[in-house]
Amino acid sequence: MAEKIIIATENAPAAIGTYSQAVKVGSTVYLSGQIPLVPSTMQIVSDDFEAQVVQVFENLTAVCTAAGGSINDIVKLNIFLIDLSHFAKVNEIMSRYFNQPYPARAAIGVKQLPKDSQVEMDGVMEL
Repeated sequence: MAEKIIIATENAPAAIGTYSQAVKVGSTVYLSGQIPLVPSTMQIVSDDFEAQVVQVFENLTAVCTAAGGSINDIVKLNIFLIDLSHFAKVNEIMSRYFNQPYPARAAIGVKQLPKDSQVEMDGVMEL
């Protein structure tokens, strides 16, 4: 197996459990789930859904940058929502962060997320 390189940055929320922000193996980077925590305070950015989605994309961007790439290097994105009726808003915000061709993606409705956030995202990046 190729060497595992742990990716960590102060520009994204610190890991609050037994995981790394991301792990790079070869040219593939596995991004852990990001919720809308503000890195400097480790608090949820707001109760506003749009603000939460923006913060998650900002957190993912920071981890991608720390790994030596950009958010546009994500090839697979998983989006977890406690309310799938917000999916159109996620699409609109996502278009601000990604250029075409867009990554493969899944949107999954879940009952609850850490710290009662409304959205979480993880993904796989190819450098």
